[in-house]
Amino acid sequence: MKRFGNRFEIQGINVQEICCRYGTPLYVYDADTICRQVETFREAMHGLNFQIKYAAKALTNLSILKLMKALGTGLDTVSVPEIRMGIEAGFCPNQIVFTPNCVDFSEIEEAVELGVFINLESLSSLEKFGKRYGGEVPCCLRLNPFIVAEDNREKVDWWHQQSKFGIADAQLGEARRLIAKYSVQIKGIHIHSSSVIMNPEVFCKGVETVFGVAEQFDELDFIDFGGGLKVKHREEDKVIDIYELGRGLKSAYVDFVKRCGRDVQLWFEPGRYLVSESGFLCVRANVVKSNGSRTFVGVDSGFNQLIRPMFYGAYHEVVNLSNPDGKPSSYTVVGNVCEIDNFAVDRRLPQTREGDLLAIKNAGSYGYMMASNYNSRYRPAEVLVIDGEARLIRRRDTYEDLVRNQLAIDIPQEALMNDA
Repeated sequence: MKRFGNRFEIQGINVQEICCRYGTPLYVYDADTICRQVETFREAMHGLNFQIKYAAKALTNLSILKLMKALGTGLDTVSVPEIRMGIEAGFCPNQIVFTPNCVDFSEIEEAVELGVFINLESLSSLEKFGKRYGGEVPCCLRLNPFIVAEDNREKVDWWHQQSKFGIADAQLGEARRLIAKYSVQIKGIHIHSSSVIMNPEVFCKGVETVFGVAEQFDELDFIDFGGGLKVKHREEDKVIDIYELGRGLKSAYVDFVKRCGRDVQLWFEPGRYLVSESGFLCVRANVVKSNGSRTFVGVDSGFNQLIRPMFYGAYHEVVNLSNPDGKPSSYTVVGNVCEIDNFAVDRRLPQTREGDLLAIKNAGSYGYMMASNYNSRYRPAEVLVIDGEARLIRRRDTYEDLVRNQLAIDIPQEALMNDA
């Protein structure tokens, strides 16, 4: 989204006009931004044998999946419905990797039937997989190696200790015993990554650890480095330099290939990095009121439609689309949910009036996907701006959507009498 005078545009379209056409609250995504992020990632990894597996959980809309397919990515999924949507969007099963967490084994069996690649992240799942399939179905091991780093050490140590994901380094011996017992085909090694620990030092140590583990397996086709790449939410945010990451990885990869004589493919699973900056939650100011020393702007959305500020304390820049040149003042932007519901606290914004349109930035990842119908409110519509056209890619919920699966049973008066 770019400003031209007092207008904000996406691909030449006035964002206010998009809001007028489709109503608010409204999620709006810019396809050009997604294309740019995919291209930047490819440039940073140029010279490596690699694949991008878009982390579908960040934004799973079918049209976004079709865009990723057109851009040549694969798909990282965490549920069977995500797999099915990926296939519906045009991905071949062999382009999809399934990385479940704490699921019933029947879900893994269903994924195998769909033909996707399975990522196993516990000893229990590995043993069940070995008993069920032996060496007939290849799979990948998801590891959670304890990587010590001086940079931000306390936070990194805490993350490792509380993380439920992956097979711990100390369990690798038992994993190898199960692999041998059931003749399981291990074709990939996956490192669980997270934005909490993703910085150059930790990543480089993780690369060394994973390559060290990979040398213990003779039939690997790929090594999967996961996702966890953050994007800037404000100018001073420190994020990993993806070009620096690429240079460090290339050096370590060349050494690994020399030692092992194997040109295994590298996989990456970016989600937020590819779609976060593309998305905006557009809302309208319903109420502007003072309560003591604080001025509140109450908008027509809430944490039921963008939960990250309340759930994670995440910062999202807020832009006044209607009055960008207004005199700045301090506002707390709040939602319409019947709870404490802050989007931005004591934020300097141009003068904001009832009826103004606001845009909440960096809402492309884990925005709509974490939305709910709390307070029985409708989830927003979604629009994708592509090739200079704003296209509806999800309709706004209706009352019928809210009650579609509910069953209103008759309440017998006798039961009420007995309770009394």
